[in-house]
Amino acid sequence: MAGHSKWANIKHRKARQDASRAKVWTKVIREITVAAKGGPDPEDNPRLRLALEKANQSNMPKDTIKRAIQKGSGTGETGSLEEIVFEGYGPGGVAILVETMTDNRNRTVSDVRHAFSKFGGNLGTDGSVAYLFNKLGIIHVGKGVAEDDLMDIALDAGAEDLIDEGEYFELITPHNDLSNVNDVLKSKDIEISNAETTLRADTLIEVDQEMAEKILKIMDFMDDLDDVQEVHTNAQFPDNFEPGE
Repeated sequence: MAGHSKWANIKHRKARQDASRAKVWTKVIREITVAAKGGPDPEDNPRLRLALEKANQSNMPKDTIKRAIQKGSGTGETGSLEEIVFEGYGPGGVAILVETMTDNRNRTVSDVRHAFSKFGGNLGTDGSVAYLFNKLGIIHVGKGVAEDDLMDIALDAGAEDLIDEGEYFELITPHNDLSNVNDVLKSKDIEISNAETTLRADTLIEVDQEMAEKILKIMDFMDDLDDVQEVHTNAQFPDNFEPGE
């Protein structure tokens, strides 16, 4: 079950992204707001429950969290956030999928289209690359638990794979089972540093160092856009890839 991560490019980008992301609260607030459309009670709303965990991990004030829940559930100031997924191609023809949450569709379309063209890519049509990606859940677990014990617990709870990422274990789950697996691990007092749904491509395109740098630039630029939540690609960076400054 445990194996080598074929998503090493995600790990490289995440480490850099998390260290530089000044707008993490804005993205979490948007996630809470949209998740709360499914109901304001996290006990009955797994997506909201996971969003609240992210809010707590980022030390977000309780009043801010409360307002976001009220806005999304319609019990407070109303908003018009909608989720839009953009599909396109980056340098070298790799697929790029951009998840956004916005209150102004025209602004977001313009910003994302500009980002693609600025870095030699192009915005595609609906369905052009989405079929390459699968929605799944990932959970990062600290090394304070034995791998065999974690594997047994996670498999019983519904996880599909375990990858040793060096500093932590990564569990892969069906996206519908993410909340359940997360809850089971927490009930066992297992340290969890991150739990979220994400999109990953089954088939990856290997790129060299130069192309990896170009792809990283467009993804980082996309990620810094106000309305962008997550950016995904099917590019496989070199194993020894080290992002430049």
